[in-house]
Amino acid sequence: MNRRHLLQTLAATSAVLSGAGCATGSSIPDGLAEGRQSAWRLDGAAGFARLWLWLPPGYAQRREPWPLLVFLHGSGERGEDLQRVKVYGPPRLADEGGAQLPCILASPQLEEGARWAPARLHALLEALKSRLRVDPDRVSATGLSLGGHGVWDWACAHPQDLAAIAPVCGYGNPRAVAAMREVPVRAYHGDRDTVVPLARQQACVDALRAAGGQATLTVFPGVGHDAWTPAYQDPQLLPWLLAQVRR
Repeated sequence: MNRRHLLQTLAATSAVLSGAGCATGSSIPDGLAEGRQSAWRLDGAAGFARLWLWLPPGYAQRREPWPLLVFLHGSGERGEDLQRVKVYGPPRLADEGGAQLPCILASPQLEEGARWAPARLHALLEALKSRLRVDPDRVSATGLSLGGHGVWDWACAHPQDLAAIAPVCGYGNPRAVAAMREVPVRAYHGDRDTVVPLARQQACVDALRAAGGQATLTVFPGVGHDAWTPAYQDPQLLPWLLAQVRR
């Protein structure tokens, strides 16, 4: 599915989410702006010194709080060059057609050699909720490769944080997923992935289903580790994430 169709789908979702009406207004933190993705410093947020933060158009005017999507990058985007984080996934979409992204989008960056730790991600979420108009019942997360592993681990350790996750070419611990049975999963993988074999994510999906959870796994034939390209072109992915409500 091409990017134009994806943006059209998001535009329809935006119309629904924005239909809540105008209101009292809300201050926008320094360094941020509506309808723009900004490099933002969030002091005290579990050591994540900088991140990309997108605020949707109409952020300050809408009465209701906004859904939040957290994006976790892969191992190749770690370090101090924040531009790397925008190479793939939702932060790239926010730059290319972000006027149609009807949520708050937070894209933190790991230090070189670091991994996504659930305790840090939980602390980051608490910091975001304290500074932004986040709907705590509509927080979702997606990530690719190392970030896909990160969203599985986060949901297992702190299932109360998340309404849904979408791991792309990721994996988790099948023995731990019963703890997140209330968190629906929409996963993606390539059947020729030699970096993170498909079987590792399939095992998590199977275990979650066996525990009574809801999970789907889209497998791309002939695709290697780069499952993120077709996954983030799925026109149903972001609308599905934004429609989920914490159980």
